[in-house]
Amino acid sequence: MSKEVESSKGNSLDTIKLLASIGVLVATLIGYYTYDQAHAVVRVLGLVAGVLVSLFILYQTAKGKSWFQYLNLAKREVRQVVWPTRPETVQMTLIVFVVVILMGIFLWLIDMFFLWAVKLLTGQG
Repeated sequence: MSKEVESSKGNSLDTIKLLASIGVLVATLIGYYTYDQAHAVVRVLGLVAGVLVSLFILYQTAKGKSWFQYLNLAKREVRQVVWPTRPETVQMTLIVFVVVILMGIFLWLIDMFFLWAVKLLTGQG
């Protein structure tokens, strides 16, 4: 029974922290646009500080920790990708350009054939 009470308290506390994080983020954005007469550096620093505070509060929740864990796993997966070298990228780009040009010519010829056929069938050509 006590585990259920602790779970519901933790869940409601997470909800409060999540709402606080969203509130800080919204207040930061409102402040950024409200104080438009302030120097741009001050406004940007305030925006960055507000976003960092919001992310810190978000990280304190279970859902926030799972989101950050997902981002870390995604970053690890990106590091494992075998990226093509520059010559491979240039070669594939040239192949794509050539295929696009050839397909354009092919479709233009098909269009010209159908135009000739329609003119022939309608008696205009």
